[in-house]
Amino acid sequence: MFFFFLFCGVDCITFMEVEERNVSSGYAKPPWIFKGRQLLFCFAFSALYQIHLVKASTARAFIPKEFRLVEAFGYTLGGFFLASYDDSPAGVFDELVMIAGIVWNPPTSCAWAARVLVNSNEACHHGRKEVGLPSQVARFSKKITAVPKRKRERAFGFLDTFGLGTTLSHPEDLMEVKVSEVDSAASANICNIQIRSDESETKLGKWMGPAIKMSLPSFSGNTKFNPNLLKYSCHIHCRVRPVSPAVVSKPLEDEADKNHTSQESLENERRLSVAVMLSKPIIALQFKDLTMQVEAPVVVHPSV
Repeated sequence: MFFFFLFCGVDCITFMEVEERNVSSGYAKPPWIFKGRQLLFCFAFSALYQIHLVKASTARAFIPKEFRLVEAFGYTLGGFFLASYDDSPAGVFDELVMIAGIVWNPPTSCAWAARVLVNSNEACHHGRKEVGLPSQVARFSKKITAVPKRKRERAFGFLDTFGLGTTLSHPEDLMEVKVSEVDSAASANICNIQIRSDESETKLGKWMGPAIKMSLPSFSGNTKFNPNLLKYSCHIHCRVRPVSPAVVSKPLEDEADKNHTSQESLENERRLSVAVMLSKPIIALQFKDLTMQVEAPVVVHPSV
């Protein structure tokens, strides 16, 4: 579930061969186990993790003043994590984690979530109250269409070297995920995410990269539901491989959304979260057979 890890204080990594309500009994005692589906919305992976260059000025809006933002040349590392779970304390649900950037609290650096969107009331409640995450209930709408696939032409010579010499060939699948945040009876369109079926999957068959195990710390808290600054550990087991980045776009703004001046603070948070999603991607990773064990969070005190 709560997956903020690359370029954050990784304890260890090994490669192997091979509407709000009370929390259900599934969340009664930690650790909490989350398992990813074999297919992400009918695609052959469990989750997509995409790393972006996020403007430091955008990320700072989400970072507690007690922590220092890790930045260089005006940018930090953020992005998003999109996943589906078919086995969890909250049952089956989807999740989109918008990652603002990397924060530093000696001796550990971790990613900080700008927003966590889930289509499960129980997962939202637990994330807010127990783990200190900025969780919101959301709606995930998925559509898969066949689009023309690009095929390289040797005749283009030099252009083909840079992937510019292409013609349209057999179709490939394009998945579009529309994410809308739900607030009582109203909803707000957040973003659209387009993911193409990866060409390398056809060439490499079912190869999904090496199996890895990681033990990873994360920070959270500083919210109205949990004002403490927290730290918790995620133990992750999955298969991973690099893929082409997904394309993120912002849907057209509804007139109704523009006129909600009484919720300007909420709308500003949403706009900044979308800005994180729209920032420049630098790498995307697919995960398959994902299992995460999340430990109970503990209160941390900022280092001086």
